[in-house]
Amino acid sequence: MESSPPVMYRHFIAPSRGFTQFSHELIRHPRLSSDAVRLLTWQLSLPDGARESLSRTAERARIGACAFTRAKRQLKDEGFVHERRLQGPGGRWVTQQLVSNRPLSEGEAAKLLGRMPLLVPGADIPAVGGPAGPRTDGHPKKDPGEDTSNLPPEPEPGEPEPDAKPEIPEEARALVGSLPILSPALRHIPPGMKDELALLAAAWLAAGHSSADVHAHLLRGLPGAGTPVQRPGGLVRYLLREVPPVRPARPPEPVRAPQSTGPRLSEWLASAVECEGDGHIQPMLFRPVGDEKLCPMCAPMATG
Repeated sequence: MESSPPVMYRHFIAPSRGFTQFSHELIRHPRLSSDAVRLLTWQLSLPDGARESLSRTAERARIGACAFTRAKRQLKDEGFVHERRLQGPGGRWVTQQLVSNRPLSEGEAAKLLGRMPLLVPGADIPAVGGPAGPRTDGHPKKDPGEDTSNLPPEPEPGEPEPDAKPEIPEEARALVGSLPILSPALRHIPPGMKDELALLAAAWLAAGHSSADVHAHLLRGLPGAGTPVQRPGGLVRYLLREVPPVRPARPPEPVRAPQSTGPRLSEWLASAVECEGDGHIQPMLFRPVGDEKLCPMCAPMATG
């Protein structure tokens, strides 16, 4: 007897403060993973004026490096995240990130980013007055955490610090280091990308793939001979962005014993006799039916 599907009931209490409204299309987006939705909703819930980057949000949300790369790519492909790189005062380069609650085109995002002030990290306006030493009399009157809701969560005992870099296995580093030997098209990978590519390779190894499997996958994704690769590091990152499941090995076929088609050689030799005829250059063995001494080829010659 088949059981009916469970009946779902929902009870919702509207929060009185500290909430953000999101559309159902955003939460139920068919092409956004759970990490991408969490990254986007976290950013949209930050207070006005917060300059928290997407990578910092991923650290606070406990999203790993590989998952963050995939989530950010999905958000950019769907138009929820836009980036541009500009050169600010003093020749310093600044990356601007724009997050929106609905998809924006490149033109719409460029207009909005053009209205934003260009903030250069470390280029703060100096305070009014002369320099002064630190205060040594007293302590703050109260905890400043009471006046803000944009504090990072306290790490639990035993958990690594959010800023700690993940450990990269030596096998993954060796795999990335051998890419220039694998193909001439991969000889100019920027050194700064090797850790990122090693993390992606480590995900393949952790899923059960071997280094040979990763090399074969990369070779299948390279362009044909004679086609130059402008950004080999980006191509490798694109090819390793998703880890396929490991195919189970096919069991070996059982070895079947050869079927016998006649008497064994030893049995045949035991009942064979040597022909006494003169029609052979070398000795001739045959199996007599009775007590004959000549083989079937010499018998007609003897009777004739």
